[in-house]
Amino acid sequence: MTAYPADSAAAQGWSVCQTCMRIDKEHNTSCPICGSRLQLRPDHGIQQPVALLLCAVVFYLPAMLWPIMHTTQLGRTTGNTITQGVLILWSSGSYPIAIVIFIASVVVPLGKMISLGWLCWRVYSPQPFSRRQVTRVYFVVEIIGKWSMVDVFVVALLAGLVQLDNLMRIEPGNATLPFTAVVIFTMLAAQTFDPRLIWDKEHAG
Repeated sequence: MTAYPADSAAAQGWSVCQTCMRIDKEHNTSCPICGSRLQLRPDHGIQQPVALLLCAVVFYLPAMLWPIMHTTQLGRTTGNTITQGVLILWSSGSYPIAIVIFIASVVVPLGKMISLGWLCWRVYSPQPFSRRQVTRVYFVVEIIGKWSMVDVFVVALLAGLVQLDNLMRIEPGNATLPFTAVVIFTMLAAQTFDPRLIWDKEHAG
């Protein structure tokens, strides 16, 4: 079990209902209001989000290096990574689609992993930090996480949406599965990160 701060609700035996948010003593196994299970705050610390984040990093490499789509243009089929596909779409004049693909498939996943890694490092690091600043970063990651599946939908629907005067056909490639895994693992990492860990650190800021 995690050693909760002495002044925390968990250390004093209080638990919360995740359904109606009623607070009660932990010896009650169910909420007297809605009947849902009462539980203390998660006790996995940052181990679980760090593990999920590492899985996302592992899958990110093949997602970027393997062909994300196969492009057939003028009868010639070639496999293209995400960045190569963006360049092809840009050179073909599909600027809006190229920008959406680049932001949804490169900028957003990489930004989420960097932000989550920074959050975990800040919570683990013994050095002083601004807790308000770290909390703001967490809220940004949480907001972006609500739109995480857009990354997958953009790539999956690209094959049906892109028809450039019947001169180009695009089909999903081998990188689709690891890319989907990156999205799922980053979502899980953000959900399992407990923002109360930020305020458990007794640093000024």
